[in-house]
Amino acid sequence: AGIGKQLFIAMFNLAQSATGEFIGVVPALFDNILRGNISFGALSIYILPLLATFLVFALVVYGQALRVEIPLAFGAFRGFGRKWPLKFIYTSVMPVILTAAVLINIEVWARLIAKTAVEGTSKMCGLLGCYEGNQAVSGIVHYITPPHQFMFNIINLNFIPDEIIRVITYTLFMVVGSTVFSLFWVNTSGMDARSVANQILRSGMQIPGFRRDPRIIESVLQRYITPLAILGGAFVGLLASIADFSGSIVRGTGLLLTVMIIYQMYEQLAMQHLEDMNPMVRKFFEK
Repeated sequence: AGIGKQLFIAMFNLAQSATGEFIGVVPALFDNILRGNISFGALSIYILPLLATFLVFALVVYGQALRVEIPLAFGAFRGFGRKWPLKFIYTSVMPVILTAAVLINIEVWARLIAKTAVEGTSKMCGLLGCYEGNQAVSGIVHYITPPHQFMFNIINLNFIPDEIIRVITYTLFMVVGSTVFSLFWVNTSGMDARSVANQILRSGMQIPGFRRDPRIIESVLQRYITPLAILGGAFVGLLASIADFSGSIVRGTGLLLTVMIIYQMYEQLAMQHLEDMNPMVRKFFEK
């Protein structure tokens, strides 16, 4: 709820700053258009965050809709069965949340162990990097934080080598971290092949063409669950990093969490109230 509120306020806030500009991205964009300030350079500071936000939103929804469906049959009732869906984003947004938590801890420790580098300056240095004010300017912590103005600089043909390196290192950190935590989450939260195989057997179902043996079902599920955990974790890590360095309205982790919550609400609504809906609305939700 807090992230959704933050996103809504950042997009539609009608309050004005000390310079008379709207704080919300959408009101500020239309205000500039109405005043005739329609150069791309002037509007890009409002258009790019919106485009980045909607792009990540669309990619998350697309990723959530991808799934592998395992056909199942009831052992006691021939001719009856269902499909067991394994989503492409198998571990949801948890890997990104855990990776972001590691990143925050690194930043906290970097600040704690930093000492004044030169007397009379605001530059603080330590084992993990140097800070000037609240901004990391060198060291490990500098290269695992995203350059939020990267896309603006690229569009304005202002290529900064240090920012390009930071984009690469930050993306690698998020992708690798999310992949590792995705595998960790699968094996610690009851989402591994053995746990899913036991759930299937307890429900009285089996995979057609295979014996009703938990080891066999586990081996079949293992072919899908481990690759989905790896690919899904890398995918959400990549999306979070893209959202961060492309200047989206909120942080990538928060945006992913918001979109996935909305999509889960959509799925629950479709599942619980599909039969009660108007036929036209039902066709939309069945898609």
